[in-house]
Amino acid sequence: MKRPIIGICTAVERARWSVWDQPALLLPRSYVDAVQRAGGLALLLPPDPRLVERPGEALELIDGLMLAGGADIDPLSYGEPAHAETVGTVAERDAFEIALTRRAIELDLPVLGICRGMQLINVALGGTLLQHLPERLGHQEHRRVPGSFDGADHEVDVGEDTLAMRTLGEARHSTKSHHHQGVDRLGEGLQISATALMDDLPEAIELPGRQFVLGVQWHPEADAMSPVVGALVQAAARHVQAQSTEALSHGR
Repeated sequence: MKRPIIGICTAVERARWSVWDQPALLLPRSYVDAVQRAGGLALLLPPDPRLVERPGEALELIDGLMLAGGADIDPLSYGEPAHAETVGTVAERDAFEIALTRRAIELDLPVLGICRGMQLINVALGGTLLQHLPERLGHQEHRRVPGSFDGADHEVDVGEDTLAMRTLGEARHSTKSHHHQGVDRLGEGLQISATALMDDLPEAIELPGRQFVLGVQWHPEADAMSPVVGALVQAAARHVQAQSTEALSHGR
């Protein structure tokens, strides 16, 4: 049986390698490694303006969609002015990922959002973000060391009878965190399925009624023991099987 194909959206950054210093489309290897460990095949999806209008062209190639971490989302995407601490936004990435996410949900394709990706799911469904958590919460515990997961562990409480609970298998879960923004008003149909033990900040959101739409504010790809990426790959494998069964029933 072929491996389920997981499309992972890339960042748009300036990068230096060898003798070059150029704009680049990047993804930390940890995301790809996590997909491969779980038995999936990773396919990188760079922003493409034509796919903003026709996202199905890319979604036809994959069995599950992963929205990775990265730069702040442009507040224009959710109708608010930018906070002074909202920096490094990339409008082309935002538009691309919002279009992919909305269409993937319509098609009931498995979707996992990680950190920025969780926030993107919320924005795609009409929600808003807290643009600088230290200002609202009075601490910087969600991003203790910029650019590192050292000392980043904290616990979240997981709701009963949720996709997050079925994925994690425990009511209290240790996570690796690195973010300064978070979910404010929930997008349409979403529910909060995990919160930070230290301050009740939403740490997981999901969309009931779909086979697998989950956002986690932490970084499971940085934890080889985390079951989260594996759950996406398993959902993608079920999606492949369901499509094959449907095709057989229609004689295709």
